[in-house]
Amino acid sequence: MNLKIDRSSPIPLHRQAEILLRDLITKEEYKEGKMLPNEVELSEQLRISRNTLRQSINTLVTEGLLIRKKGVGTRVAEKNLYSEATNWLSFSQEMKVLGVKIENFELHISKQAPTENARQFFEITNQVKVLRLERLRGKENFPFVYFHSEFNPKIRMDGTENFNRPLYEILENDYNIIVKTSREEIRASGANPFIAGKLEIEVGDPILIRKRFVSDINDLPIEYNIGWYRADSFSYKIESVRESRSFSSNF
Repeated sequence: MNLKIDRSSPIPLHRQAEILLRDLITKEEYKEGKMLPNEVELSEQLRISRNTLRQSINTLVTEGLLIRKKGVGTRVAEKNLYSEATNWLSFSQEMKVLGVKIENFELHISKQAPTENARQFFEITNQVKVLRLERLRGKENFPFVYFHSEFNPKIRMDGTENFNRPLYEILENDYNIIVKTSREEIRASGANPFIAGKLEIEVGDPILIRKRFVSDINDLPIEYNIGWYRADSFSYKIESVRESRSFSSNF
């Protein structure tokens, strides 16, 4: 690694450092996920202050090209995982299509009173307990989403199911339920202390919150699901098609 700042250039130092870092992270030795040298080492090699270097790094962090973790360092971001609004899939199916091997870091099963969203979706009372499934999932050594699912009590799931299997495979094969429709809501937010701890990020770091209201082929509400995703690891693509209309004008 040979990074040099041109002090005779009219380009500001932080901008030159940014350009050099952009080039550096495209090289094979700094492929996706690789840690950058620490800031002291980089600033000494570039012969600039750490504040100037940090300004350059912050730009790349904001763009999602670098990920900084307190007490660990800065690494090159891996390509974001994409989900599309059309022809939706379960999380396991999405990751399989992308060729991503998923690791389950945590699995919690309980029966509790429904949350307000689930209660309204299933049209039940607070006195009816629902099966709740919470999972921390991600790639190898990298959790990037925390899921919370609640299921309609009309489905006789009891929590003894093997949830290492894809969820909708369980519903179809074990309970003859074929999911069809997913109504989704997505918003950006800052991570609260609980989610920050699960996703190994800082409190207030950006996350995407994705809610799903899933129904079967008979329009029976099946699952209410909410996922908290690391914003540096997940993108959502929406393709909309505008219907063509014929207009006639009389003059």
